[in-house]
Amino acid sequence: MTASALDRLLAPRSVAVIGASEDATRIGGRPIAAMLAAGYAGRILPVNPNRREVQGLTCHASVDDLPEAPDAALIAVPARMVPETIAALGRRGCGMATLFSAGFAEAGADGAAAQADLLGRARDAGIRLLGPNTLGVYNVDLGYYGTFSSSLDTGFPRPGNIGIASQSGAFGAHLGALARDRALGSSVLVTTGNEADITVADAIAWMAARDGTDVICAYMEAVNDAPGLLSALDAARAAGKPVIVLKAGRSTLGARAAASHTASLTGDAVVADAVLAAHGAILVRDPEAMMDIAYVASKRIVPRDRSLGVITVSGGAGIVITDEAERIGLPMPEMPAQAQARLKALLPYAAPANPLDCTAQALNDPSLLESFTRAALADGGYGAVLSFLTYVAGSPAMSETILAAMRPLRAEWPDRIIAICGLGAPEVMARYDAEGILVFSDPCRALRAIDAVCVWGAARGAVRRDPPVPPEVALPDRAPDEAEAKRLLAASGISSAPEEAVQGVEAAVEAADALGYPVVMKILSPDILHKSDIGAVRLNLGDAEAVRGAYGAIEAAVRSGAPEARPAGMLVARQLSGGIECLMGINRDPTFGPVAVFGLGGIFVELLDDVALRACPFDEATAREMILSIRGAAILTGARGRPPADVDALAAMLSGLSVFAVGAGPRLRSVDLNPVLAMPEGQGAFALDAVIELDGEA
Repeated sequence: MTASALDRLLAPRSVAVIGASEDATRIGGRPIAAMLAAGYAGRILPVNPNRREVQGLTCHASVDDLPEAPDAALIAVPARMVPETIAALGRRGCGMATLFSAGFAEAGADGAAAQADLLGRARDAGIRLLGPNTLGVYNVDLGYYGTFSSSLDTGFPRPGNIGIASQSGAFGAHLGALARDRALGSSVLVTTGNEADITVADAIAWMAARDGTDVICAYMEAVNDAPGLLSALDAARAAGKPVIVLKAGRSTLGARAAASHTASLTGDAVVADAVLAAHGAILVRDPEAMMDIAYVASKRIVPRDRSLGVITVSGGAGIVITDEAERIGLPMPEMPAQAQARLKALLPYAAPANPLDCTAQALNDPSLLESFTRAALADGGYGAVLSFLTYVAGSPAMSETILAAMRPLRAEWPDRIIAICGLGAPEVMARYDAEGILVFSDPCRALRAIDAVCVWGAARGAVRRDPPVPPEVALPDRAPDEAEAKRLLAASGISSAPEEAVQGVEAAVEAADALGYPVVMKILSPDILHKSDIGAVRLNLGDAEAVRGAYGAIEAAVRSGAPEARPAGMLVARQLSGGIECLMGINRDPTFGPVAVFGLGGIFVELLDDVALRACPFDEATAREMILSIRGAAILTGARGRPPADVDALAAMLSGLSVFAVGAGPRLRSVDLNPVLAMPEGQGAFALDAVIELDGEA
């Protein structure tokens, strides 16, 4: 999708309305009424064979009768009439159609077939499609309302630098109305419906390139163009535009509802979160959080430092704010000792550590507020400063004094977020906002929104690296056993313990003697993925007799627990100890392709539920970031006096695995390395078990 294609969708010089209605409450009448009311400067061309005039405009009997080739068309006719309408628009030279009509892929198999046929017809006609089953678009700056949304009945959107892209029409319009009612400017809305052609990814990419859009809000239920979406997110990040994503369909019932809504599968929510976040998306769970973050981001202030200073007239509020900051991980460093001493000299009973509690005395002496806030900015160096002023901020008697104190601070520190938490009449609180001072009524919501922007800014500043180019991997015709899997992975830099595949008891003894005791013995079979589940693994074999006994015991366990399996011998390996157990693996996600997972192994897997995910491939530096992002990373870096693990070796292995996964192609279903033993620093990391699952035959 090129920028010029969406220009015709959102900035057409002329628009045909097929199925135009005189009734401004009907689908075919609402867009015309809205554009007339908003002063759309382009030409509106109604089409209806039963009318000569619609809402004061000349109406044309058919598309073929139009006096010009429209840039865009709004189609508000029954589904059965859509194919011929598309053909007629193609003949007339129209290049863009917004299809309000429903009854396509969202309506079942027959509808999906009709939608596929329609897309083919549109492509043959040289027409790009928005929809079907879409609520349409608007562009406030041009007065263009290619939508039948009833949200316009309660007021038009405000012009501003927020853009909204949504798969759901009504929900997208709801977000626009929320922004309007919060006095936020959202100039563009694109609702994509079934996404037969144009997707949310296309809309994000267009907004990323558009002058005047600085913040993008996106609602999606499914990702129908994963490469396009990730490319659009990368483009927005490069342009300095946060993309705030509300991805629905997280629960089983939600996924089912999404599938019936847009005829799309939602995919794995945890995978989607990880992949989208890695490409700069700010993820939210509800519209309120989306609007809060959009509000902060719309001011275009992204602090270099993720830290918070708090000024408060209430000790209780200071405690609440501190608790929430700690919960979300927003640092609140103490003020420097010298600065605290100066503030104590101004107000001896103040508590100026952070929060800086200037007490209710600030009501008697408003200069204290200016002094404490200035100290937080100048001496504390905080990236963001929040002042909890409650109803004092909204007091007609106090607001001008507070503004006079804050105004020079806003000018002096343009790169810092300055916010207040207060209550008051909207017109009073709007004066703070007009001066560039953020206004919240809930301090915890303020913290979460401010922190989201700070985290996004820090991530945006990180160095971006091109991923490695994966060489093609030749996979075997069938799923490999463990020894074969390890040999296959070794070419990608994945090490395992010294080991030998053997046939027969005495061969096992010879291998154990050569490897050195103690050893581990396991069954080799591509049919047994989880060997320990049936007792086909023996540990701590200290001599030849132990090896002989284990061989027979494993054979018996396989006959009992997996009688249909095809044994290929035994694997004898030197038993390693002294490291930290981890896990890493690959799963092929239907949306994003191969996705790598890393976490601590052993008992930590189930106890901590603590893993990191990333789409493949990626380099060693990214792998290291991924490893250190888990909550239990301190176990690897030397917590409580333990020697640090060889994180560099883990990162090399994880990156190599990610490159292998892409090079192996679509037949690779999964890889499971569990456990991986991370030895002390400088001693490497070793995959102690390996399972590769393949789809189909070669």
